[in-house]
Amino acid sequence: MKLSIDPVLAIELSEIFAWQIDFYTIQSGDKFKAIYEEKYIGDKYVGIGRVYAACFNHNKKDFYAFIFEQEEGKREYFDENGLSLSKAFLKAPVRFSRISSRFTSRRFHPILKRYRSHYGIDYVASIGTPVQSVGDGKVAEAGYKGAEGRYVRIKHNGTYSSMYMHLSRFGQSITSGANVKQGQTIGYVGSSGFSTGPHLDFRFYINGQPVNYLVQEFPSTHPVKDELKAHYEGVKNVLQLRLDSLSIPLNKEIVAVK
Repeated sequence: MKLSIDPVLAIELSEIFAWQIDFYTIQSGDKFKAIYEEKYIGDKYVGIGRVYAACFNHNKKDFYAFIFEQEEGKREYFDENGLSLSKAFLKAPVRFSRISSRFTSRRFHPILKRYRSHYGIDYVASIGTPVQSVGDGKVAEAGYKGAEGRYVRIKHNGTYSSMYMHLSRFGQSITSGANVKQGQTIGYVGSSGFSTGPHLDFRFYINGQPVNYLVQEFPSTHPVKDELKAHYEGVKNVLQLRLDSLSIPLNKEIVAVK
């Protein structure tokens, strides 16, 4: 056991848990435990290898990840219930410093100077910060309106759609009708339209109705196959026992094992 951690491990974990944890809102007291490889050339450390399992405690809730090869040559991460960590939508569309306005039916508008609904999430970020599509889909609109400024609306399927407003510019090849993938840059943070400073006004819709994205629980994309569940349980149980046997030292937020 040791406490010197390669910062690349944090990047790896942010990718593994990208659908479960919003890593732009990590708080003091959040912590993780991980089982992973370390690579050496002779006695010289050259980096980390595969992450076999991890437990990330965020907001006092444990999130587990266990590596498993469901198809030959394709390793994925699943939770303790055998559900894929991959989900249809990301936790956040942009790297932000804070949320300035949340989903509400009554907010005092800083420009119009009156109360009105705000059915979106305002993520404060620097101008030029990349904005990602939260899911696969097709660009339904990419244009400019007075209040919204430069915006992109994406239809993900017959049920879900999302909108990204006050952009400074569009991403490459982002025009109406373009297909986009989850995590693809569709624009950049700006302050176009009715805006008092650089931020992203992000909106999400279910069957055409705006919903609070921050409280949505989206389903896993797929579980472990039925014929492999017994095998997965065996692999998971060994890794989970090892993870759970590790303790977090007092005043430390990280434990890793070699």
